[in-house]
Amino acid sequence: MTAAELERVAVELGLDVVGAAPAAPYEATETHIRDRRERGLFADMRFTMAKPEVSCHPELLFEGARTVVSAALCYYEEAPRLGPGEGRLARYTWRDTYAELRAALGELGRRLGGPYRVLVDENDHVDREAAVRAGIAFYGKNTLAITRRYGSWVVLGTLVTSADVETTPALELDCGSCRLCIDACPTRALDTPGTLDSTKCLSYWTQAPRATPEEYRAELGDSVYGCDICQDVCPWNRGVEKRRRGSSAREGSTPTVELREWLERDEEELVAELDRLYVPRKDARWLRRNALVAAGNVGGPELAPVVERLASGDDPMLRETAEWALERMHARAVPA
Repeated sequence: MTAAELERVAVELGLDVVGAAPAAPYEATETHIRDRRERGLFADMRFTMAKPEVSCHPELLFEGARTVVSAALCYYEEAPRLGPGEGRLARYTWRDTYAELRAALGELGRRLGGPYRVLVDENDHVDREAAVRAGIAFYGKNTLAITRRYGSWVVLGTLVTSADVETTPALELDCGSCRLCIDACPTRALDTPGTLDSTKCLSYWTQAPRATPEEYRAELGDSVYGCDICQDVCPWNRGVEKRRRGSSAREGSTPTVELREWLERDEEELVAELDRLYVPRKDARWLRRNALVAAGNVGGPELAPVVERLASGDDPMLRETAEWALERMHARAVPA
């Protein structure tokens, strides 16, 4: 398949960006992963970093793997204004764009014929490296893959196939002297450009299976999952709302959540409804922790009763976080 043919099929399947590269080892990425892991910069995250001997070797995923096709779908939507008692989700979680991408790549694999494997948000493959090699993105100083048309507001996926697909050229782009993401990060997690210190990353702390460090709680503001700060300030992300396909408000999107619901709802139901999110061990207490932090930062008196119940509960982590939240809520309620 030629690059032009691949592009034509991609449009038919609803893919926003597509490219291809030979299935070959990601040697530099594997070295980078091992180095960051030895330095403790991944904290306790595993994902693609757990087994770089697998995630950096698409040529070994199955016998006869020949081509890596990388694709991106833009997920950008304009953010609504938050109401009282609401928390904010990172944009990529508002809807399951990964499912759309997975389905499209599966159809592309069938059209190409022969053995193939689809990898979307999986631990067995470093999608960002595939995107860079296939010429659909370049690495930003915030470590994200940045596309020319949609910036970093994309989810990435990969099709490893036995078919021959023409290689697309790499993007000759970079961040230049810009350091807006570095300066905007409130916890200085990006002080080394191109390397994320996960132990300081707010997005990590909304997903970590432990108490949120007190020094990072206020910086989370109204966020209950993920963080978009480094993307919000990126010049490559400006104007995406004019270039993306579809309408601004998409059916099924969930940009905000009711903090009270996260604090009171049945745990199994809450986790089941949010199965598109990574929640450690599918345990809703980590979502409640995030809601408590947001309540401490932006919650009003209407949340005080449920926060007080958790502050006198049996869970030590939730109890301590609730006590912290109550102290902040009470401080805001007292006239200056």
